[in-house]
Amino acid sequence: MKIIFTMMSILLTAISPVLGTTIMVVPVYEPLSLHGTDGDEAISDTGEALQACVMARPMALSGAFPEDLIAAIRSPHLLPSNNENYKVREANLLVLCGITIEPVMREGVLHIALDVTNLSIPAEVDLTSKQIVKLTIVAIRKTLENYQAGQDSPLEVMLSITGTSEKQTSLAELGAEFSIGDQSPE
Repeated sequence: MKIIFTMMSILLTAISPVLGTTIMVVPVYEPLSLHGTDGDEAISDTGEALQACVMARPMALSGAFPEDLIAAIRSPHLLPSNNENYKVREANLLVLCGITIEPVMREGVLHIALDVTNLSIPAEVDLTSKQIVKLTIVAIRKTLENYQAGQDSPLEVMLSITGTSEKQTSLAELGAEFSIGDQSPE
């Protein structure tokens, strides 16, 4: 019995790397609210002075890349603090405002849908819906640029804004098609 157990342990140890999941530590850029801080006039990547920013944080991810990488942009984010007066429990604007992100790879093109159906901006977030979507697009671009730096060919991206109401039709205009990665001939 002990021999059978030992042989099974050896077999499981030998095949576990084949069945295992690859986990990679990667930077994921997120649109973050700066509410509850004194950093309310930071110049953002959109060219506007906002109480928000786009910043990277390291994450240990597995799954389909770049799809799961883009999905991670909407991860809950509690900013650590050494100040007991900082009580903000969530800083990620996508989570705070109810925006979802759906990345799907189809025929070599990354389709990303930002769904604003449930968009609701909390009173403490001093931003417009358009500013939040623009910051999200910056986060998507930066995350993909970092990922694509190690790839051989450019990544084609189709970004759409879905779930807009009559009041939010201008958000749909922020959708775009673009390429990420080196496109220069060698």
